[in-house]
Amino acid sequence: MRFRQYGISLIGMFFVAFLLAGALLIGFRMVGPYKEYYALERIIGLVADEGNNGASESDMRASFERRSVIDSIDDLIKPRDLVFRKQGGKTVVEVEYTRKAPLLSNISLSFDFKASSQHSRK
Repeated sequence: MRFRQYGISLIGMFFVAFLLAGALLIGFRMVGPYKEYYALERIIGLVADEGNNGASESDMRASFERRSVIDSIDDLIKPRDLVFRKQGGKTVVEVEYTRKAPLLSNISLSFDFKASSQHSRK
């Protein structure tokens, strides 16, 4: 009587481990840029609230600069990169930027973000 063996071979196990390690590496490299994006969106939401309470554009830029230093995103976005506009009587703050995250030697992940105070509290 012959028994049929089931399971994965050693080569198959190495292949699955390689794919899993690659997926985990990419996932871990994505955490930093998205964490910065959500911090930035929170900050510009707070800055827009200050604008709705009568703060000038220069005051809002100074407030953004102080808050970005606290959250360690001051090297990512500068206050001059912010775009201010009025929509429906409310101040809207927007910024677009690209963030690169190194993956392996000369391979990088590139993220294009557009943060807006319209989306930060809804």
